Amino acid sequence: MVEQLNIADIRKAYFIGIGGIGMSAIARFFQSRGVQVSGYDKTPTSLTQALEEEGISVHYVDDAAHCPKDADVIVYTPAIPHSNKIMTFCREMGLNLLKRSDILQIISKGTFNICIAGTHGKTTTSTMVAHILRDAGFGCNAFLGGISTNYNTNFWSDPNPVCVIEADEYDRSFLKLYPNIISISSMDEDHLDIYGTATEMENAFIQFTGNLKEGGLLLTHKGLKREHEFKKNGHFTYALQDSGADVHSLALATDNGAYTYAVQGSGWSIDGLRLNMGGMHNVENSLVAIAIAKHLGIDDAKIRNAVASFRGVKRRFEYIVKSNSCVFIDDYAHHPEELRALILGARAMFPGKKCTVVFQPHLYSRTRDLVDGFAETLDLADEIILLPIYPARELPIDGVSSNMIMERMKGNVVLKSMDALEGYLLESRPELLLTAGAGDIDTLIEPLKKAMLKG
Repeated sequence: MVEQLNIADIRKAYFIGIGGIGMSAIARFFQSRGVQVSGYDKTPTSLTQALEEEGISVHYVDDAAHCPKDADVIVYTPAIPHSNKIMTFCREMGLNLLKRSDILQIISKGTFNICIAGTHGKTTTSTMVAHILRDAGFGCNAFLGGISTNYNTNFWSDPNPVCVIEADEYDRSFLKLYPNIISISSMDEDHLDIYGTATEMENAFIQFTGNLKEGGLLLTHKGLKREHEFKKNGHFTYALQDSGADVHSLALATDNGAYTYAVQGSGWSIDGLRLNMGGMHNVENSLVAIAIAKHLGIDDAKIRNAVASFRGVKRRFEYIVKSNSCVFIDDYAHHPEELRALILGARAMFPGKKCTVVFQPHLYSRTRDLVDGFAETLDLADEIILLPIYPARELPIDGVSSNMIMERMKGNVVLKSMDALEGYLLESRPELLLTAGAGDIDTLIEPLKKAMLKG
């Protein structure tokens, strides 16, 4: 069915799980092409509200009566549970039901594709790449896993048949893409509910690099496991301050909450760069974006201007409050290595402040599989507040809870409910507050912001 579908023939599309960050990008893609778009999601969010304001009809009741039987395609996310009534109806009726990754496969078949992969770092990196191409006038179609702060969206279109795609390893989705350029930031153990073992997950990344088109560019973080197995031609490595990497930074310094630096590549260099966002890992992410821009022949002055004007991604080291008395940073971090980058980055930017982390674990399986890593990383903070696990697509697993993490920690850690958090923080008055997680912790941002600004 995937091979037979022509994007140009689609006039009506329906999405099951339309509020997902990847799903909403594709919904916006179809909307931009004049397709009649509608969809279902479990609960209203700021993202579904934005979709409705753009003219997309969204409903929040799992009722097949809302599903248009004459839709040319029905797109679903693997995060939707099998018990979903709309999914069951579509299967029974034999409707044209495709995964989000199938649609990306069809879209990317006839375009020049820049595919940004990695178990973490891919959202900021892909948004940086897309921003540079847009800001420089090169042009691209962007399918992002986060909301660009510059443009307040996770999708934009352009006549230039170039796509910047966040290449998701979950459910092996990225194996369906047709990449001309690939970057891989990390292959840390994750999604073991899908892959079973870390080795099997690494195998998928290696298979993904094998899909690179002839003459393509492959950028991987120096020191990745099994990097010798990656496709050799057009393969370059990058690392923040490792001169042994093909792409690395020089003269890196901080300046009033920003970073200034130069980048040395293989046969090229660019100086005078300024990144106006926190986190050394974001400087490293920018190396990929800059290297890709250089590969595409974008002028140095345009690259400098675009990097300096990049305002980041919502929920990626996002400053919610930044004053002399207190700092509040929100981040999507839901893997031990993402948390490590967040905590160390915040500590480096604000070394004199006591660091309090509020963390909402995401998925029972991830908590179980990575519990020791979570405990070790969270102990880098001065105070840790653990919220209950956000289950997402999963049912509870016997014996798995946030308490598993707390039992392995050495530092000052407490368990709190979402409802009790605001009062606790009002009383404790944190100097440097970090909220982290991929669940619904973002619903606390505004209440916590008000609490931080009181008094």
